[in-house]
Amino acid sequence: MRQSLALAAAVTIAFSGAAGGQADGLTLMPAPSSVILTEGKFRVTEDFSVSAVGESGPRARRAAARFMARLAGRTGLFFKQDFLALDDVSEGASFEYKYDRPGQLLPGEDESYAVTVSPDRVLLLARTDLGLLHGFETILQLLTADREGYVIPCVQISDAPRYGWRGLLLDCARHFMPVEVIKRNLDGLAAVKMNVFHWHLTDYQGFRVESRVYPRLQEKGSDGHYYSQAQIRDVIAYAADRGIRVMPEFDIPGHSTSWFAAFPELAAGPGPYRLERRFGIMDPAFHPANPAVFAFFDRFFGEMAALFPDPYLHIGGDEVNGRLWDDNPEIEVFKKEKGMADNRALQAYFNLRILEVLKKYDRRMVGWDEILQPGLPKDIVIQSWRGPQTLYEAARQGYRAILSNGFYIDLCQPAAFHYANDPVAANGNLSDEARAFVLGGEATMWSELVSAETVDSRIWPRTAAIAERLWSSADVRDVADMYRRLEAVDLELEELGLAHRKNQEMMLRRLAAGGNTEALKVLVEAVEPLEQYKRHTLGGDRYTVLSPLTRLVDAAQPESRTARAFEATVAAFLKTGDRKTADELRGQLGRWQAQAEALKPLLARSPLLVEAEPLSKNLAAAAGVGLEALDAVLAGRAGGEAWLRESLKVLTKARQPWAEAELAVVSSVEKLVKAAGRRP
Repeated sequence: MRQSLALAAAVTIAFSGAAGGQADGLTLMPAPSSVILTEGKFRVTEDFSVSAVGESGPRARRAAARFMARLAGRTGLFFKQDFLALDDVSEGASFEYKYDRPGQLLPGEDESYAVTVSPDRVLLLARTDLGLLHGFETILQLLTADREGYVIPCVQISDAPRYGWRGLLLDCARHFMPVEVIKRNLDGLAAVKMNVFHWHLTDYQGFRVESRVYPRLQEKGSDGHYYSQAQIRDVIAYAADRGIRVMPEFDIPGHSTSWFAAFPELAAGPGPYRLERRFGIMDPAFHPANPAVFAFFDRFFGEMAALFPDPYLHIGGDEVNGRLWDDNPEIEVFKKEKGMADNRALQAYFNLRILEVLKKYDRRMVGWDEILQPGLPKDIVIQSWRGPQTLYEAARQGYRAILSNGFYIDLCQPAAFHYANDPVAANGNLSDEARAFVLGGEATMWSELVSAETVDSRIWPRTAAIAERLWSSADVRDVADMYRRLEAVDLELEELGLAHRKNQEMMLRRLAAGGNTEALKVLVEAVEPLEQYKRHTLGGDRYTVLSPLTRLVDAAQPESRTARAFEATVAAFLKTGDRKTADELRGQLGRWQAQAEALKPLLARSPLLVEAEPLSKNLAAAAGVGLEALDAVLAGRAGGEAWLRESLKVLTKARQPWAEAELAVVSSVEKLVKAAGRRP
């Protein structure tokens, strides 16, 4: 054992500073700092066992037990080792792990690890048990199979994150998310080595925390949907066991109607107040000139600091429109007395008063980039949502900062878009000193248009691409390889109970009212929800917290795998003219053409589907011109100017959004059509 430990230590030193990257088709994600494949395979059998070398704390032991359970589930092997508990040690275990100390759940903590796999042993070393958790995930991703069974390739890996803050914001205020939803997504975060859960708990539409100091907050501000303090402690412990910090957000002074449903006297305007059902930027805001506001927050944040152990507490601070401040004579007098030029100065005053309260309870303030105003001390953290330039400006001024702009996963943009985003882009023009203030980034899952049933599909698998951007070297940028590995990770996430794939099947069965869903599935796999804020625009004011989120657009994935695969196949065909590739295209186009007729019986029995009928017809029409184009290209003849003109009209119509969704395959069909039009 001493020899294997010494070998692994030597490998770790040898890899220090080495270039990162993947090796020979491995599906590791995030990509490790250094990977070297060596000769041979480690074969996983029922005799496989895991044991700590030296002392092992409860977090490490529980992680080892989860590792064994997941490995058994993937392989179907009946491992002989008993459930891991207390200080169980297996002499001669085939998998040994060792770490130096328990890790602290703080930004900048050591999360590095090293894995050495030889034909007869797996060894995992880490400085802290946080690194150990990441190493377990990497070993599970290494698992593959051959004709004889399951194997782990012999490999030497040395790994550490680029950024210490790698998070996911989940908005549980607009649409409440049950604890089981949160826990399965925490498991997903751990699987891709993310380490912050940003819990957005209050907004116009809901106050989601039990306060025992001010119980009216949840009584009046939650519609009965809130987390008890016992549930919050349970989530925090669950996250900590997986190496994840839990940072709460209480959005103030704006986004605050839910507070005023209980305490209208703290608002800048007279009210009356009730929970908002619609979405957007509203007027209600706290009264910065009222001393009672800060006495209230002193007690409230004292209670929350005792409940949430993370040293960081997010105060929101975004989108305060200031209308009620302008309309309040008392506030106008206060501004003049204090020599405040505008509402920005007034909000800076509010933030400073809140900062005093947070410091009293040993908490560091985090806020959206609107709080970056003169006079605030440098120990706050700026979260950039309006653009990377705010992050760069904060870093240049010596403020710690995290990036969310470009990581808004609720906007249904492709993984490649998020993957190209970087907290420190090449055009950021940051000095090395300023770069040190960039802590990392967070994906943001705002919940206006998601429910507990659909939220997983908006988070996964695209967040795994964001996780890689925040963990791996900046030069790991091969988009095609990212998608290759994302497919493997996507399947692995399902074992954690994430419902990003399976819930679509349930939704389609309901949409089909019990009918055959085959044609409906062909349609839904070819469409995507409208990107960015287009769905909000088309949906108008009809969306509220009570609106149904059970339509075809809700069942559709943010990024169509089918569309991406079809695009690649079209590109390959146009490059080579290969008949086999042409047959693949013909098969897919045929399915799209046939689905419209096959869908008619479902439209007759399910009024909920009728709004999607134009999508179905347009998909069939686009597939028809695609088939004509394919035949023309194969025959080496031109479609003719008239044909090209009419075909492009069909595709222009097919591009029109319906039911807040759009066909994701039209641009690829257009490439076929234009290629046919160019034929001599």
